[in-house]
Amino acid sequence: MTWLLFGTSLGVMVILGLFVLFDIIKIKRKNERYHWKTAVAAYALLLPAIMLIIIFILQPILMGMWFGFTDYYLLRPEEINFIGSENFRSLAEQYRSRGDIYHALRNTLQFIVLVLPLQIGVSLLLALVLDVKRRGNTFFKVAFFAPVVMSLAVVSILWLQILDPGTTELGLMNTIFALLGFPPSSFLLDGNVAMYWIVIISAWQGAGFQMLIFLAGLKNIPRDAYEAAEIDGADTIEMIRYITLPALKPTFVFVLFTTFIGASKLLIQPMVMIGFKNYSVTLSYLIFREGYQFRFVGYASSIALFVTIFIGLLVVMQRRLLKEAD
Repeated sequence: MTWLLFGTSLGVMVILGLFVLFDIIKIKRKNERYHWKTAVAAYALLLPAIMLIIIFILQPILMGMWFGFTDYYLLRPEEINFIGSENFRSLAEQYRSRGDIYHALRNTLQFIVLVLPLQIGVSLLLALVLDVKRRGNTFFKVAFFAPVVMSLAVVSILWLQILDPGTTELGLMNTIFALLGFPPSSFLLDGNVAMYWIVIISAWQGAGFQMLIFLAGLKNIPRDAYEAAEIDGADTIEMIRYITLPALKPTFVFVLFTTFIGASKLLIQPMVMIGFKNYSVTLSYLIFREGYQFRFVGYASSIALFVTIFIGLLVVMQRRLLKEAD
């Protein structure tokens, strides 16, 4: 552990030294004088930020990569051993035998595929509605954004009370069903529909944030384009199709990537509302269970490394598909 921290710090200092050397060479090629005092002051101001990056970002990443190839058990740190790719072989065997990693990967992919179009579509629709000047827009902006600032745990508990099938007391949704004469439904206990409810809840909670981003993008569209299109006889649908959506493409790409990365880290909602089941476990939930509950940090780190590669590959695929669509 100590040598890893030392190696990380040494590596960063070497990289910083290379930047300084490159800076000096660049100045010398321009036949200019290198101002040592200015450079030292600049790097001294950067040093606190660099140390924070080392301690809280770079070091955990490198330690997680190393632990992924060990049998590190949190309660016996002195017995750590390098086991090579054994953790990854175990993941492959679990996937072939349809173990936890199989269900976690399937549920994560299902959630991503379902939540992306729903959340982005709802947020874009809300932005288009609120972009028109009318009374009460400020109230609705605050109302739609309010779930974003709420803790995911609080949101999950709130919806758990709404959807709880109950034994002696029904949840709000089943109470309404009872008043209407319908039998109670086990929303979150039915593996066939539970993930759909998680998708709906997550889209409801996060759409307000993307709505504000789309609203900012809409403000940058020149109003002259709409006025010219209106003079030419274009209706609202045509203006949205030929002016609004093409102009929002950069904003849409940003929203797509950020929503995708957030969806890949699904954890709190299934943990609080359902628990660890085959139809609710996700990749992040599996990492939490193996690393924090069972203390198998080495195995959990191998899953985290797999998730990092998995998300990275999907992001690269998304970027290439979007470029091809241009």
